[in-house]
Amino acid sequence: MGSVDHCLAGVTVGSGHNINKTAGLNIISSMPNLQHTQNKIVIGDDGYVLEDVPHLSDYIPNLPTYPNPLQDNPSYSVVKQYFVNVDDAVAQKIVVHKNSPRGKHFRRAGPRQKVYFEPDDVYACIVTCGGLCPGLNTVTREIVCGLYHMYGVSRVVGIDGGYRGFYSKNTIPLTPKVVNDIHKRGGTILGTSRGGHVTKKIVDSIQDRGMNQVYIIGGDGTQRGAAVIFEEIRRRGLNVAVAGIPKTIDNDIPVIDKSFGFDSAVEEAQRAISAAHVEATSFENGIGVVKLMGRDSGFIAMYATLASRDVDCCLIPESPFYLEGHGGLFEYIERRLKENGHMVIVIAEGAGQGLVSESLKSTDPSGNKLLPDVGLWISERIKEHFLKQKKMVINLKYIDPTYMIRAIPSNASDNVYCTLLAQSAVHGAMAGYTGFTVGPVNGRHAYIPFNRIIEKQNKVVITDRMWARLLSSTNQPSFLRTRDIIKENKEEEPPTQLANDSTSTDENSVEKQILC
Repeated sequence: MGSVDHCLAGVTVGSGHNINKTAGLNIISSMPNLQHTQNKIVIGDDGYVLEDVPHLSDYIPNLPTYPNPLQDNPSYSVVKQYFVNVDDAVAQKIVVHKNSPRGKHFRRAGPRQKVYFEPDDVYACIVTCGGLCPGLNTVTREIVCGLYHMYGVSRVVGIDGGYRGFYSKNTIPLTPKVVNDIHKRGGTILGTSRGGHVTKKIVDSIQDRGMNQVYIIGGDGTQRGAAVIFEEIRRRGLNVAVAGIPKTIDNDIPVIDKSFGFDSAVEEAQRAISAAHVEATSFENGIGVVKLMGRDSGFIAMYATLASRDVDCCLIPESPFYLEGHGGLFEYIERRLKENGHMVIVIAEGAGQGLVSESLKSTDPSGNKLLPDVGLWISERIKEHFLKQKKMVINLKYIDPTYMIRAIPSNASDNVYCTLLAQSAVHGAMAGYTGFTVGPVNGRHAYIPFNRIIEKQNKVVITDRMWARLLSSTNQPSFLRTRDIIKENKEEEPPTQLANDSTSTDENSVEKQILC
C-alpha cells in the first residue's frame, strides 16, 4: 500500500490519539476540532517531530503506483539525484541551542520515485480566489507547464471566477500555448471572487466532471475553504488530490518564509513613497502620507520603509501608537518638520483602527472587516492639529496606491518563486499527497498541513530585531510602553498598571488614546 516514501510516514486512521511504530518512529494520528482533520505526526529520536500531510492511500486502499515520468524526461536526465529522499524533512526552526530538541519538521517538497497518477488519467483544475496579487498568472502558468512538460499531463482547465465558478460557470481550457505569456500581465486570467463557497456543490462539480487534481490558489480564507473541500473529498473516498498554493500580498500566512507577490508589492510601493518624498521636499513643512496594504500585518509597510530610506515614520497594525501628548505622533511630526522641513509617513491600512471611528463594521463576502480609510483619517487629523492648535501651516499630500500595487505583474524575484511553488505543488499531487499547502520553510520548499496554515496569521513581531532596525532607520519613537512589550513577549503574568503611577494629566489623557 503506497510507496516506500509514504509508508515511512504512515498514519493510524481513527479518532483520538493513536501511536504506532513504523521504521523505528512513533507515528501519531490525532483528530483536532478544526475540520475534523487527522494530523499525521511522526515522532523520532531526540525530539524529532514530523508534521506530515495526508496521502490518498490513507483512505483509499490498494492504490497502484507508477514510475515517475521524470526519470525519462530529457530535462532531468543530466541530474543524478532528482528524486527527494524518502525521509527528507525541513526543520521549522533552524536557530537552536545545543541542548534544545530537534523540534518540528515538514515533509520536503519535490519529485518522488513513484507517482499515483498515470499522466493520461489526470484531469486537473486550477482556481484563483480572493483579492488580486502579483504572481497569480505566473503560478497558473507554471502549474500548467509543469504538468505538461514534466509529467505529460494534457488535460488542465481553469475554473472561471473563484470558488463559485465550480458550479456556476464554464471551465477555461489551459495549455502551454494558452498560458505562454500570461505571466507578463497583472490580475488573473481565470477571474476571481470572494465568497461563493458551497462545499457540497464544489465537490459535486469536481466529482461529476471527473477531476482528480485540484490546485487552489488563495489566502488564508481560501485555504480554509480548501481544507473543507479536501475533508469532503476524503469523506466520499474520492481519488482526488487537493493542493493549496498560499497567496497573500500582506505576507500574513504563517509557517512559510513569505508569500508570493510580496516582493513585487514592496518594490511597487517604492514608487508611491518616492512620489510622497518629492511632494514633501518641494514645499515648506511638506508632509507626504502613503497608505499601503496590510489589514492585520504590517510587512509591506515595514519592508517598503526599510527599502526606501526616505520614510520618517512607519505605522503598522502590530505597533500601538497615539497622537497627542508627550511622545505622541503629533509631537514627533512637529520635531521632524523643525529639523528637516519635511516628513514622509507610511501607514498600513490596518494601523490605528482603534483610534478611528467604529461606525463602519460591515464585512466583505470573505468575512474580512471593511476598514475605514485610516490614511485619509490621519491626514485630516494632522491638518486639524497643526492648523488649529499649533497655528502652523503645513502642506500635506495623501497617496493611496493600494489597488495599483495589487494589479501589477510579478517582478523577476516573484516569477522565480512562483515557478518553484507551482512545480512543488505538481510534484506533491502526482505523488499522491493531498490536503496540503506548499511553501518555503527556511529556504526549503515543504508540504504543510492545511491546519498549520490557517490556525493563525503571521504578524510583525515588534520586539524583534527587524522592527528595531526600522526604528533605527527612521529614528521614530517606538510608541511602546513597558506593558506593550510585556504583552508582545507573551509572558505568563498579564501586565498591570501600577496603582501609584505618577503620570501627569497629559499622560493620562494619552493613556486613554493608546491603541491596544
